[in-house]
Amino acid sequence: MRTLRTPEERFADLPDFPYEPRYAEVADGLRMAYVEAGPGDGEPVVLLHGEPTWSFLYRHVMPELAAAGLRAIAVDLVGFGRSDKPADLSDHTYARHVEWTRALLFDALTLSGVTVVGQDWGGLIGLRIAAEHPGSVARIVAANTGLPTGDIPMPEVWHRFKDAVLKAPVLDIARLVQAGCKSELPAEVRAAYDAPFPEESYKAGPRAMPGLVPISPDDPAAPANRAAWEVLTTLDRPFLVAFSDGDPITGGMAPILLKSISGTSGLAHPVIHGAGHFLQEDAGAELGRRIAAFVTST
Repeated sequence: MRTLRTPEERFADLPDFPYEPRYAEVADGLRMAYVEAGPGDGEPVVLLHGEPTWSFLYRHVMPELAAAGLRAIAVDLVGFGRSDKPADLSDHTYARHVEWTRALLFDALTLSGVTVVGQDWGGLIGLRIAAEHPGSVARIVAANTGLPTGDIPMPEVWHRFKDAVLKAPVLDIARLVQAGCKSELPAEVRAAYDAPFPEESYKAGPRAMPGLVPISPDDPAAPANRAAWEVLTTLDRPFLVAFSDGDPITGGMAPILLKSISGTSGLAHPVIHGAGHFLQEDAGAELGRRIAAFVTST
């Protein structure tokens, strides 16, 4: 597998993101990056981003978790951020992304008692990891995400997004992030989202991910996702649903999660008002406070 590694100088002068990068090998020389905030002996809260962002997305969430005495760990998925970037679209599969992330959390970092926070693809990966390794997971937070099995059609807006990503001669990463936000992103923030991708050859991950979402019952990932649903519906772990009120892509998943997953019972599930798909950008501090309150109260 041919991989690319973004030069470190691309990440100079990131706004509100002073965290030193850390790295771990997860498979055959493939390196994943992550950043941490808060006490090293605090309860671990793993923050998983989605398409096409990176751990920078959680820069306003992490201080809230650290202030509550929690160990915030924001991961860069393979193909994103400072993590290595397999150069071919075919190198990216749903199963591989689950395994790479699992290897980072449980083999390299040897975490236990984890609160898994997933948004967008971070949820598709994080929910699978939680279902397949429940003994290492203490809590789950789903924020504008889901776990599709291909049995329910995706909204039309998602199909338009998928086609745009696949067909664009030049994939404008910052524009995609901006399209998922209610607030206007400053130029330096847009530049931070472009930073991991010096040129088009680095963008196989962002281009591949929409095509990996199961959209038919016979999708290769569908059986594993159905199995994960079976576990999650009865898993005795607190499960917080923290969606925004302005996400046309995954908004419909919130009532399904609340109805289907037993761990949601008895909890106060927040609706983050005035935020879009990337609620970490529009209301990161509020989301951080909600997660911190959930963790410390359960």
